Amino acid sequence: MTAAATSSPTSAPRAAAAPQGGHYRFRSLNIGRIAIWSLFALALVLAPHIFTSSLALTMLSQIGYLIIICLSYNILLGQGGMLSFGHAVYTGLGSFITVHAINMAGRGELPIPLVLMPVVGGLAGAFFAVLLGFVTTRKSGTTFAMITLGIGELVASMALMFPEFFGGEGGITTDRVYGKGLFGITFGPAMQVYYLIAAYCFACTALMYAFTGTPLGRILNAVRDNPERVEFIGYNTQRVRWFAFTIAGFFAGVGGALAAINFEIVTGADSVSVVRSGGYLLFTFLGGAGFFFGPIIGAVLLVFASVLLSELSNAWLLYLGLVFLLMVMYAPGGIASLLMVNLRVARFGRMRELALPYLALAASGLLTVVGAAAMVEMTYHLQLNAAMGNELPFMGLVLDTRSSTAWLVAGALFALGALLLELSRRAFARRWGTIQEQIELQIKRAEAGA
Repeated sequence: MTAAATSSPTSAPRAAAAPQGGHYRFRSLNIGRIAIWSLFALALVLAPHIFTSSLALTMLSQIGYLIIICLSYNILLGQGGMLSFGHAVYTGLGSFITVHAINMAGRGELPIPLVLMPVVGGLAGAFFAVLLGFVTTRKSGTTFAMITLGIGELVASMALMFPEFFGGEGGITTDRVYGKGLFGITFGPAMQVYYLIAAYCFACTALMYAFTGTPLGRILNAVRDNPERVEFIGYNTQRVRWFAFTIAGFFAGVGGALAAINFEIVTGADSVSVVRSGGYLLFTFLGGAGFFFGPIIGAVLLVFASVLLSELSNAWLLYLGLVFLLMVMYAPGGIASLLMVNLRVARFGRMRELALPYLALAASGLLTVVGAAAMVEMTYHLQLNAAMGNELPFMGLVLDTRSSTAWLVAGALFALGALLLELSRRAFARRWGTIQEQIELQIKRAEAGA
């Protein structure tokens, strides 16, 4: 399901093919794809009934619209090779337009039900993407990234210059409950809002996957890989990037509108800031920009990091940065690439041979993380919470941050874990390389026999 190669056109050709000998031949159904999409829909429906707490419902709602936003960003990054630092501009502007539209509808000035407000946000995102994308897509590569960064900073500064539209530092509030409810659905309860988000999440995900198989989606991949050849065969690469930029802006606006409906408030400069855009970039990359389902993983990680990890530790941004650094060094394809290469090994029946090497990596890695986290948490405690005493709760233990013993034990755990991790990594790399060579040899033999 890569954006470039394996995101094949959606299974539209279910009808009969050209007649041969007076008979029609029907293409077989793609059972695997139907099963995946059915499981995705089932997960969206059942998730709030499995995770029943109010916190879980809030997180599920955030995951729903962030999936749309991260997938829309991946149209630029994964499919088009466009590194954008200003994607939050289109999610944020979609949110602001949606909030104003909801307020107008609540006053009876705009006859649009809440269920269609995400479309309003999408059209707003597409409108601004058409205007700003015409400028940004005239260049590619580093120049494109710098232009998007500049536009992001420009719009963020405008959020403070025009408080009538952006609401200043306090933002704009709204009330999503207006008009007459249909079949008792007022979108007041959080559960009803979740299912609205889930419906748009499924529809937008399906549409963006379908886009990967369209001629525009395919030529966008070609523009990413070899723009000179695309120009040579007669395509305008700037126009291709512009069209893709507009489509990404539409889905970003839909995600921003759903966020506004969920929280009933849109803050000022924060909603369009470069920091927000950097978050979309970071977690789309961590999920796996080269695979269609990678940004979905990234959206889940983004919610867990911003909601749970930030509550567990003041040093969560440090941990996040270290994870990003390690992923860039050892798994630049993201989590999705790790899943796919291991699925390949499992498909050839070689996964059992990696059980012990993986166990050694996990054990040594856990030891390293515990030692490093203990030192980081003690450092943060001394810097930020020294007035609360010397004792620090850590993984069921109580550490004395002023005791040299605690520091020596933490340092020894880290050093021992790092040594064992390096040894197990080398052993794993050797075993992994042998298995990959044997798999390639098996594939070549099968091709020769065919």
